[in-house]
Amino acid sequence: MPTSETGPALPDRPLPPEGAIGPADVRAAARVPVDRKRQPSGDEARGRAMRAAISVIAEKGAAALRMSDIAARAGMSTGHILYHFGKKDRLLLEVLAWSQADLWTRFQQAADRAASPAEKLDLFVSHYLPRHQGDERYALWTQVLAQRHDEAGRRILTELLDGWDERLEAILREGRDLGHFADVDVPEFTVRAVAMLSGISEDVMFGRSRWQHTSPHAFAMAALERELRPTGRA
Repeated sequence: MPTSETGPALPDRPLPPEGAIGPADVRAAARVPVDRKRQPSGDEARGRAMRAAISVIAEKGAAALRMSDIAARAGMSTGHILYHFGKKDRLLLEVLAWSQADLWTRFQQAADRAASPAEKLDLFVSHYLPRHQGDERYALWTQVLAQRHDEAGRRILTELLDGWDERLEAILREGRDLGHFADVDVPEFTVRAVAMLSGISEDVMFGRSRWQHTSPHAFAMAALERELRPTGRA
């Protein structure tokens, strides 16, 4: 996911989550001939366009991206894509914001069912780390962070990245207040924890051999749990 500071504003209209987006799932979606008389509309169309954009950006990169590529992947007209995104330079932040809103919705739904702060922490790590080397969501983060942004764009990115920090801090405070976690300095611990998760994520996306036989998730959880274990508890 992110690396360093924070992240983007959420989309204007909330969209229903559609499960994890894997490379095969997105590429297979909506590769149908464009029927301009039956173009999807509203949230359905925006969601389809967003998922297609995530896939194309991860595959081709931001520099080579064309609106027509997204339209072809989504089975929509180029005009319909322009209606949803406007200018190309606004596209990356729009898609990243939508992707994060979807991911956070699914994380919150899972966290609401969690039985303990420790289980919520496990869910946080699962949602933060890339699922595999070609994870499209994390590839999108990489593409966006590599771009030059104006003040408005940097503010959006900061809000998005902060969203991860805030969710982790809430879990840590709950665990500390219930006595499940050690009495850590929550802001300082969050900075170190997110830095560690970002480093592991970059390793996974790069394909470092160290993770071929070691679970990134298990490694991260073991490191966090060592520090969070209350004094005197084995």
